[in-house]
Amino acid sequence: MNKPPSPETLARLERKRLAVEEGAKAMQEVLAAAIAVRVNMERLRALRLAKEANGVKTEIATSNQPNAKRKRF
Repeated sequence: MNKPPSPETLARLERKRLAVEEGAKAMQEVLAAAIAVRVNMERLRALRLAKEANGVKTEIATSNQPNAKRKRF
């Protein structure tokens, strides 16, 4: 003999269902944000490494030039 669920029980079950759905949606948003952060960090790292490599090239190019001789009086 199954009794029909009370309105309070139905309301509680509905709140639980909504909480589970909202929790899953929140986790998807958090994961998407984390992926976006990692992608941006990788982009910035590549830019930084390219800038550092360019600085090293410039330093090497300027250090290989012969020094101007000083005139002695």
